Amino acid sequence: MNVRPMHTKRLAASLCAAGLMLAAGAVHAADAIGRAAIQSQYEQDVANCKNGNTNQDRATCMREAGAARDEALRQNLKAGSSDQLQQNMVDRCNRLPAGSRQDCLTQMTSPTNVRGSVQGGGVLRETVIQVPAGTVPPASTVPPAGTMPSTGAMPPATSPGMAPPPVAPGAPMR
Repeated sequence: MNVRPMHTKRLAASLCAAGLMLAAGAVHAADAIGRAAIQSQYEQDVANCKNGNTNQDRATCMREAGAARDEALRQNLKAGSSDQLQQNMVDRCNRLPAGSRQDCLTQMTSPTNVRGSVQGGGVLRETVIQVPAGTVPPASTVPPAGTMPSTGAMPPATSPGMAPPPVAPGAPMR
């Protein structure tokens, strides 16, 4: 009887089992590291909520921090690639009417001046879009303050407590 081949089979099986245990241990260690990073991010988010360093009320902030942690543990949170973010931008603009799509893409990709802050009441983003002379602006354009469109329409109604609009001398009363 030859004992050597049986010993080799047992050794190979033992080495294979040891390799599987090492791989499982590595996966478990990586999972533990991932969970620790998720928990660390959650604790940082909670600290920001408690310090008021977010633009949300505390209850909403805490709820969002917990939801983000839960989704990260389920591996549903992923940082978008630049290609995916670019595609999202194009998709948002494509949902607009045809006349507004190009302006939307221009606003998304051109340099923008940003003023204000959320804590201060709002952020104003300004993008300058060149319009060739003689072209009609889109219908969504708002006339400058203090001007009335010359459509022959009646002036806007006054609110309670406001003075009525001035009437030109000799003009009929409405």
